[in-house]
Amino acid sequence: MENQKKQKGMSIHARRMIAYIVLIVVSFFCLFWFYVLFINATRSNGELQKGFTLIPSSHLLTNWKNLVNGTLPIWFGMLNSIIVSSCSAVLCVYFSTMTAYAIHAYEFKLKKYIYPFILMIMMIPTQVTALGFVKLVSNMGLEDSLIPLIVPTIASPVVFFYIKQYMESSLPLSLIEAARIDGAGEFHTFNAIVLPLMKPAIAVQAIFTFVSSWNNYFTPALILHDDKKKTLPILIAQLRAADWLKFDMGQVYVMIAFSIFPVIIVYLILSKHIVQGVALGSVKG
Repeated sequence: MENQKKQKGMSIHARRMIAYIVLIVVSFFCLFWFYVLFINATRSNGELQKGFTLIPSSHLLTNWKNLVNGTLPIWFGMLNSIIVSSCSAVLCVYFSTMTAYAIHAYEFKLKKYIYPFILMIMMIPTQVTALGFVKLVSNMGLEDSLIPLIVPTIASPVVFFYIKQYMESSLPLSLIEAARIDGAGEFHTFNAIVLPLMKPAIAVQAIFTFVSSWNNYFTPALILHDDKKKTLPILIAQLRAADWLKFDMGQVYVMIAFSIFPVIIVYLILSKHIVQGVALGSVKG
């Protein structure tokens, strides 16, 4: 009996050790490319042409000054990207959660058809509707405006699907009925009870939506023409597309490094809710 316990304890320790080793290796490969990015941001264009190195150089401030004093309005690009990504993330997760709550908590006609219809919309690529979208934006006089980049993100079938699946496992209908019996209104129930319970799912989807909007190049490139209205991905593409006399790879790496800081900050702010959700799920299990 004691031998079996010892063997079981050794097997648990061995599996734990293997898991730690795998996590360390995966973490290394995930973070290594960030290290390479920041190393390249410290090198000049000539040094980058010579090849790869792990040793940082001393041209970070020079690359940054050249970028800031260049022709591209990077501060406007940063501000535009923050506005679009933040508003998209907030509106998308809020209204997607509200849609999922309506389908989860209410009984109405055609309910069984709405869910598959929303999922069917997921099958339509953005490129298919791009021409009609651009024409609509042009007819409404919203070119060079951030509004067409924010409002369409409210309807996100992918975010709705994820939150709906999470809601089925974490939001009992008895809790909603208890709130109604206590006299709580529907909006109060949703905002005060449903949203706090959905924090882990909302945090995950807020990160994904923010990153997706932040990295979006296709749609902004179609409707934004003024440099001061453009987002960072478009400005990075313009910087990379410069002619060979003005091309500076050091500036490109500095701008890419500059553009990922808000994404890292958003992840650090919301990651605690993800960890809390995982811990809560393990306790319930």
